[in-house]
Amino acid sequence: MSSTSSPVTTDSQPASVPATGPTKGAPRLRTPRKHVPGRPKRSVPLTLLTGLVLLYTLVPLAWLVISATKTQEGLADSSGLWFAHDFALWDNISQTFTYDDGIFVRWLLNTLLYVVLGAGGATLLAILGGYALAKFTFPGKRAVFAVVIGAVAVPGTALAVPTFLMFSKMGLTDTPWAVIIPSLVSPFGLYLMWVFATEAIPVELLEAARIDGAGEVRTFFQVALPLLAPGIVTVLLFTTVATWNNYFLPLIMLKDPDWYPLTLGLSAWNAQAETIGGDVIFNLVITGSLLTIVPLIIAFLLLQKYWQSGLAAGSVKE
Repeated sequence: MSSTSSPVTTDSQPASVPATGPTKGAPRLRTPRKHVPGRPKRSVPLTLLTGLVLLYTLVPLAWLVISATKTQEGLADSSGLWFAHDFALWDNISQTFTYDDGIFVRWLLNTLLYVVLGAGGATLLAILGGYALAKFTFPGKRAVFAVVIGAVAVPGTALAVPTFLMFSKMGLTDTPWAVIIPSLVSPFGLYLMWVFATEAIPVELLEAARIDGAGEVRTFFQVALPLLAPGIVTVLLFTTVATWNNYFLPLIMLKDPDWYPLTLGLSAWNAQAETIGGDVIFNLVITGSLLTIVPLIIAFLLLQKYWQSGLAAGSVKE
């Protein structure tokens, strides 16, 4: 005897409900978007703020690039954020390098000199000091830390006048050393290398190198220095930008235009319009300003790989 099973139905509960589409006229509920773990959430205010910051950064740069393509007459006859009827960028660059017997080239070489000796020396001292403070213990280490933090908090302009008086007593004013020697001191660079060396160099690597018979100098150059590459590049860029854009210190230290950096030289060109009989060369000032920032942009673009390669520096598997 066989029997077939059949669904039991009642008046209150049907056996099956046919699948139908949404009822006409009923409100459609929006399915909330699920957040994917590890993916940052979207923030409209943060996006708007980032757009404003980007606009604030790029508009002056766009104005500088566009204005560098105009002649002196074109700067007055055209809109600031659009090109003039003639394209004079290459003529402006040529005139910038040849105006006043090529003094712009001399200012460029002076700036490179200050950057190589000043910023390069500051980076070297920051590397040595930061590594020593991070990996060695000695009496007075806390006092050194307090001095470094205090020096970071003091603005450079506050020390300009005392520095001028001291260099004047030594007879070093109006010489390149008056700009190079103060640039060798970078409290922020020292503090940054101190913090970076503390995290990026595992103590186990140093102990292993010492057990293998390596001296402190060899350990520093072969073990520690490669791990410090991202921090070195960061400090080098900070000191380079600070020295390249330094204006107030050369202003009070230098009188001879032959030792001017680019910042002070372009300011002198710009001031010519305010003197009786002076040449109005705003087009050359703008073009020179554009040429001044190009090396910094190139340096940032070329050194990005060191930051990317150092993201995992110092990680040790426990």
